[in-house]
Amino acid sequence: MRASHCPAAVEVVQRRDILRCMPRPERTSGASAAHAEPAVATALRDAILAWYEERGRPLAFRRTADPYAILVAEAMAQQTQAARAAAYWERFIARFPTADDLAAASPADVLREWAGLGYDRRAVALWRAARIIVARHGGRVPSSVDELQALPGVGPYTARAVAALAYGVPVGAVDVNVRRVLGRIVGGSAGIVPAADLQMIADAAVPAERPAAWTHAVMDLGATLCKPRSPHCGDCPAARWCRFAIEAADTTTRVSDAAAARGADAHPADAHPADARSAAPRAPRIVRERRAPFATTNRWLRGRILDRLRAVEDGRWVDLDGEIGVHDHARVLLAVQALSGDGLVEVEPRADGIVRARLPLS
Repeated sequence: MRASHCPAAVEVVQRRDILRCMPRPERTSGASAAHAEPAVATALRDAILAWYEERGRPLAFRRTADPYAILVAEAMAQQTQAARAAAYWERFIARFPTADDLAAASPADVLREWAGLGYDRRAVALWRAARIIVARHGGRVPSSVDELQALPGVGPYTARAVAALAYGVPVGAVDVNVRRVLGRIVGGSAGIVPAADLQMIADAAVPAERPAAWTHAVMDLGATLCKPRSPHCGDCPAARWCRFAIEAADTTTRVSDAAAARGADAHPADAHPADARSAAPRAPRIVRERRAPFATTNRWLRGRILDRLRAVEDGRWVDLDGEIGVHDHARVLLAVQALSGDGLVEVEPRADGIVRARLPLS
């Protein structure tokens, strides 16, 4: 294994000591071995961790080290803001305090406790994961990334998050916030770093002695300061090492120097601040399509169907024989069929075209 220089795609201004370079193992695909794996500088890690100790969000599920409780929290935080998920997490853990309790419940019970969080497939996937944990792992959440990722509903991010938070495994959990933070530190205003390279950077960045704190810290940095459209670089503990922030500062300095060169008697307005704004690196612009009213979406319809089924006792069938909101009977039937395919409802067709449904009992 030979050491070499950083590739241009991730090279950062060396005079600022943004990154240090570590040799990357040679690839077996025939690609050149002259690569290096960037790792976050120790001083940068310390700055982010110190910021987290002072400014980290006091979310309820961060008070536990129980692997099962952490798995539940991470499942809830998928596609849901962490602060909102935390409130539901406390109620859910009180109802199903262990994997054995969750596995012994019916899917109907789990779906009722999940009410309000949305994306209900996560609830059934978590229930299925609990059954596997009990059957194959003696009721204890596995600690390896591979075993975690084999559980229903657990992808690469969730597996790494649980391994790092619950078991102290030094792996980088890359969600949208972490991707943005590390992408800007390494890639600057473009922020374009291949996913495989970013995962290696994230793994190499984790301090072996504090993987849980680091995981929370980088997530919080992305959620509170390193925002998609309006990053608060002036308040960010990573600014000194961040290519994105340094590019912005260097651009501002060049514009200021150009204004000064016009003459000491020049009016401040002659500095053309608009030029600085247009030249400085910016977060990539997010183009959002105009959304249809929520009540017209299939997601809204699925939620209303499940709400009707949650409102009755276990085992009782509910006739779905008309419109729901702006959705006609045909769309209701299609939504019920899709919910059945996802394992969220049981269906009993009738000869008259009316469909009967209930929450699943097993």
